[in-house]
Amino acid sequence: MKKEYMGLIVKNDDGSEIINYDDPTFPSYIYYGWVAPKVTWAHVPHFHEDIEILTVTEGTMAYSVNGKTLLLNEGDTIVVNSNQIHYSMCVDDTVARYVIFVVHPRILASTVKVEMEAVKPIIDNPDISYIRYRNINEGTERLYDLMMELPDIRHDAFKVTRQFMLIWEIIMDTCESFCSINEEQAADSGRKPFKQMMNFIANNYKEKITLDQVASSANISKSHCINMFKRYVDESPMNYLAHFRARKCAEYLRSTDMNMEEISSVTGFGGASYMAETFRKFFGKSPREYRNEWKNPPDVQPDLSE
Repeated sequence: MKKEYMGLIVKNDDGSEIINYDDPTFPSYIYYGWVAPKVTWAHVPHFHEDIEILTVTEGTMAYSVNGKTLLLNEGDTIVVNSNQIHYSMCVDDTVARYVIFVVHPRILASTVKVEMEAVKPIIDNPDISYIRYRNINEGTERLYDLMMELPDIRHDAFKVTRQFMLIWEIIMDTCESFCSINEEQAADSGRKPFKQMMNFIANNYKEKITLDQVASSANISKSHCINMFKRYVDESPMNYLAHFRARKCAEYLRSTDMNMEEISSVTGFGGASYMAETFRKFFGKSPREYRNEWKNPPDVQPDLSE
């Protein structure tokens, strides 16, 4: 694991997340996380092949999965299936804490038979984008207990594998009982063009971008483009672009000593003052304040870097 990326979302050019695995040879990431108003890692739309499982340990937060907003209270768990567009967010400007487990399903696929019978029927099912476990659902308490045990074993690949199998058994039982065809989740044909637009913005954010260019990258109309951004990320395309540039600014502030003018020129802002105004809009502080806080972080969560 790269300590400087703990708790952050770092993406490939196509918008998919680069998972910061605890061990680069074993595809599992376990982390005590938190989300608060205007943090840089909230409201970051992304997707990945991995299964993402999050259990709320304190407070209330929300997850967006393919444009559907899901409220999560303390004790709730959400399982986000492979390759779904998702992100976390605050509720009522409050802080929430959680344990997150991002894990590649190939850990379970010890044989082709296991993969075909126990893994692919779930990860390849277009009707299963997520499963939400609340206190009214069977398996919620057991799933919570399993998730709470993960941070203590995160460096033991065998124990994590065993734990994932126990979690997956709960997920399989849930799918067999009621979510093989879930009325809340229809097969979503809009993800592909939206991912194309995410990819276009990720590859061209340093340049001047128009709404027409964003829409054309997915071969759709401007009105359809606007509707898709509203559906998936609850932002306009241009606000999404500004938000994306602000997060890129944050990356440069964390990882380089570049001055504000230099950062503005490589993030598409074209000027330090406009960059600072936009950065404050999204994150509630100036770029300089953010850099200073990053170099001297407050003690807000357990240190899991060892």
